[in-house]
Amino acid sequence: MKTFRRSLITCAVGVSLVVAGLANAQDIKPRLIRFGYGLNEQSNQGRATKVLADEIEKLSGGKMKLRAVGAAALGSDVQMQQALIGGAQEMMVGSTATLVGITKEMALWDTPFLFNNVQEADAVLDGPVGDKVRAKLEEKGLVGLVYWENGFRNLTNSKRSVAKLEDMDGIKLRVMQNPVFLETFKTLGANAVPLPFSELFSALETKAVDGQENPFNTILSSRFYEIQKYLTVSNHVYSPWIVLVSKKYWDGLSADEKGVLMAAAKTSRDFMRKDTRAEAAKALADLKEKGMEITVLRATEAGRMRDKLTTINGGIAASVGMDLWKETQAELARLRK
Repeated sequence: MKTFRRSLITCAVGVSLVVAGLANAQDIKPRLIRFGYGLNEQSNQGRATKVLADEIEKLSGGKMKLRAVGAAALGSDVQMQQALIGGAQEMMVGSTATLVGITKEMALWDTPFLFNNVQEADAVLDGPVGDKVRAKLEEKGLVGLVYWENGFRNLTNSKRSVAKLEDMDGIKLRVMQNPVFLETFKTLGANAVPLPFSELFSALETKAVDGQENPFNTILSSRFYEIQKYLTVSNHVYSPWIVLVSKKYWDGLSADEKGVLMAAAKTSRDFMRKDTRAEAAKALADLKEKGMEITVLRATEAGRMRDKLTTINGGIAASVGMDLWKETQAELARLRK
């Protein structure tokens, strides 16, 4: 009888422990990460964000979960950057160009005609130069994980075809809220107007601005072809995006959690570049099919624009620091041998 009673007590304790364990497991909620981005869910940015979210959940065993919010619903790049710095938001992806006011070294990526092709861009962004620029963010309250591809930027407008330097004169061109972009297009003769991306479609539709400049993928996914007639393949700037984490949030993570975010970010970067490049050629063909008039800027005209921007490049070199500028140029020279 005593043995039976002891068995009952043991079973009861065991059941209690299991129930308690289940209750505790239910109480453990995944670490929720708010991640903001500017484009829509169907864009290359949206697809890469899904890869990032899936990887974070998989690598963390469900202990970390990305809550992605697209279409600039959490604000413009600048607004989200400030939210990250203040610790009100955990992560985002946005243009490096809008970070120049926070970290001057980011202006390096705004250099007109810096890269000849995507292979050069990958090597520099993922190498020592890119790492040095990313590291500068930490003293400003941000942590840069990886660079995503936005791609080579190209011009669109509703006024006229831009086939030569003089065609830029007087076009009201939306540019990012970035001093290098402002000075670049002013120097080329345009009336440069700084606007957040979230306001761009409306500004084009109401003719508040005549044109804008973005990669083919963004022009297509944002439906700019509905309100822009002319597209010039200028490849004037290779414009990266960067995946950012709030440093306040980052500093509260364990080494394992940081490792999860970095590994997931690298996987999303590799997917993103492949996806974006596969989409770019198709996007250009689609834009032509949808009625845009395509002009390919001749090498001689690109050269004239590059020569016109010599002082801009000199200003960028002075701003980012001559050591960083020289290291970048030396790396490009090595890659081009």
